Amino acid sequence: MADRTGLIEITSESELRELLGEPTPRAANKDRAVLHERDREWLAASPFCLVATARADGTCDVSPKGDPPGFTLVLDDTTIAIPERPGNRRADGFRNVLSNPHVGLIYLIPGRSETLRINGRARLVREAPFFDDMVVKGHRPALALVVEIEQIFLHCAKAFMRSSLWKPETWRPDALPSHAQIVKSVEKVDATLPDLERYYGPDYAKRLYA
Repeated sequence: MADRTGLIEITSESELRELLGEPTPRAANKDRAVLHERDREWLAASPFCLVATARADGTCDVSPKGDPPGFTLVLDDTTIAIPERPGNRRADGFRNVLSNPHVGLIYLIPGRSETLRINGRARLVREAPFFDDMVVKGHRPALALVVEIEQIFLHCAKAFMRSSLWKPETWRPDALPSHAQIVKSVEKVDATLPDLERYYGPDYAKRLYA
């Protein structure tokens, strides 16, 4: 049914399937619940993941997590742990987990167009023996997100191929103003633009684990 702006909304799964069709048997059945050796290898090679969460009321958040490759620790065949590093302390995703433990993860490897997707139930852990294995540049995490895996599968490369994400010749980091200029434009900050340029300048990297 069209609304006043001409949008035609899909309101049922049957409508969705009529439009998109059914997944192939291979796509429909590719998920698993236990880490395969290839999954372990992927996690060992990945330096970056996206963590999707939602509060009990459905409010969503996606947070990036990054560290040296292998930063996600495999605890056993169905459990992984992600260390928390110093950040802005908003803790949006963590607050979501406290009311709704369901999380979705996407693991990337630079240059690879496929991704590893993991869905499961998460807990916030403030101390555990394996924290000693998560020390990076002297930083021992204050907490970790421990995920009990319910579903794992590899996602195809099409989105990355369409976007040419890993092709440097398509990169245009100068298409937008500097991050300091954007912050000054969209956030309520008292700092001057020169102060922000200094804050996000070369010394910013020195504070990654401080």
